Amino acid sequence: MKYILLIYIVLAGLFLVSCGETEPDVASLVAIGGKKYGGEFKFMSPEKINSLIPTESSNHYSSRIVSQIFDPLLRLNTLTMKAVPAVAESFSISDDALVYTFKIRKGIFFHKDNCFGDEPHELNAYDAKFTLDLACSGLDINHVDYLLVNRIKGAKDFNEATATKFDDKGVSGIVVIDDYTLQVHLISPFSGFENIITHPGLGVFPKEAYKKYGDNLYKHAVGSGPFTLEKMTEDKITLKRNANYWKKDELGNQLPFMSKVIVTYTNDKRHELLAFRESSIDLVLEVPVEEIEHILGTLLEAQEGKNVRHKVDSEKSLSMAYIAMACESSEFSNPDVRRAFNLAINRTEIVNTKLDGEGWVATNGFVPSMRNYPNEEIVGHVYNVLEAKELMAKAGYANGKNFPALDFYVNAVEGSSAYKLCKAVSEQLKANLNVDLNIKLCTMGERKAAVASGEAKIWRSGWIADYPDPESFLSLFYGGNITRFGSLNLFKFQSDEYDTLFESAISEVNPKKRTELLVKCDQMVIKQAALIPMLTEDHIVMINVRVRNFKSNSMESLNLTEVYIKEPRK
Repeated sequence: MKYILLIYIVLAGLFLVSCGETEPDVASLVAIGGKKYGGEFKFMSPEKINSLIPTESSNHYSSRIVSQIFDPLLRLNTLTMKAVPAVAESFSISDDALVYTFKIRKGIFFHKDNCFGDEPHELNAYDAKFTLDLACSGLDINHVDYLLVNRIKGAKDFNEATATKFDDKGVSGIVVIDDYTLQVHLISPFSGFENIITHPGLGVFPKEAYKKYGDNLYKHAVGSGPFTLEKMTEDKITLKRNANYWKKDELGNQLPFMSKVIVTYTNDKRHELLAFRESSIDLVLEVPVEEIEHILGTLLEAQEGKNVRHKVDSEKSLSMAYIAMACESSEFSNPDVRRAFNLAINRTEIVNTKLDGEGWVATNGFVPSMRNYPNEEIVGHVYNVLEAKELMAKAGYANGKNFPALDFYVNAVEGSSAYKLCKAVSEQLKANLNVDLNIKLCTMGERKAAVASGEAKIWRSGWIADYPDPESFLSLFYGGNITRFGSLNLFKFQSDEYDTLFESAISEVNPKKRTELLVKCDQMVIKQAALIPMLTEDHIVMINVRVRNFKSNSMESLNLTEVYIKEPRK
């Protein structure tokens, strides 16, 4: 009996550790392979993060934090740009490409939280279904409905029926087969649906948290990811290590390594760079290249101990910076006006003289350079002031007469690269078309509100790929994506011809034919001048050398799961 009792106690202890009830002290952990446990990782965000609900994660600033707390069914390998297992250990696709079956990994537990009472909660297929159901709903907390609503059977009806209240029955096309098997039934085949499932906004979280916290859910992040929410205040977010995370590295080390991740806020890039110089933060994202040596000096100086030891990494971003116009407004409903604005801007001059050559001019459509996509086939806007003036005259605005002065909403600070770009655009439109644009500096939230209300007629924006597919960019112009939240098609561009072509493209299973159709969509965006594509930027980051195993990527995302802190030798 004594031996039986001893075995029971040992097994119970192991159960508690595995389920998150007992958290070992990180200082007592030893990693192999020269890696280290412990340490705090700090960085700054130019935009405040007001919610940690995955479905409200509609920009890359919040996604960078949400993705540390929540794991999606699949995760994107940013080196291969392929979907790889995460919460789902595997997936399969039916022969007709209409049914995706996900096998949920056993032994994953949600972070300990009061919504579960005293019991640990193992993540299962019902949790995955709830997450996808919520992402298809019409609720105010869902800003990623565009990812799934037009693709999954029953999702559109569910979206319309859940504008005010969630329906526990969920979407008919999202089916739990057993505790660890989930099926998703598509309306029509969609090549690469698995890539969509990697979106941070689809991080799995439990219905229990939704039911318990209601309107306060935004500050109760209950996920299964490598870090848990410790504290969220007005000036910072602190995450702590999930001691019972399900994943290990290739050497068998329990992940993650770091004790804490701390994000604070600043809209002043020089302040951020100075904080980096003083080692108050470990990472600077979106580094303006002209500031690097001005603030930090050269790498040689760093090696000589004259400033913080650091390294600079750069990847060509899967993004497009653009100027948006409200296509339904009286000012921009005429395609001739939109074309004139496009033709009156000398993008190359702006990049070379105002941005010190940093950026890749958008000369071939809206989709940035991407693997297996023939950008060279799309003919972009070519600078032509004479033709621009003729188009404005044709629209009734000869030499700018009768065209109203407009506020130009720019979510940036004075002196930043974004500000310089928009100021140059404003100056060129004044010089070439006699159009007055008054730059109005604002936050992302203020710009979003102005666009939603119709107050903003023209504004600066950008799009980073949700997943590595041209469709992620071209879906912005689909009429079916004019949503209440303005997550997509903010400019309310509508074209029956475009919609028909786009629908044909996304349902085409032949890769070659699909690409050909998407190229035609891209060319139509240019022909109709749905917006003003400006440039693709390099994603430049600066990292303190004590931060090891950090990798930048073209998606501009953050994966801190295997990053560790190790002070360099002096």
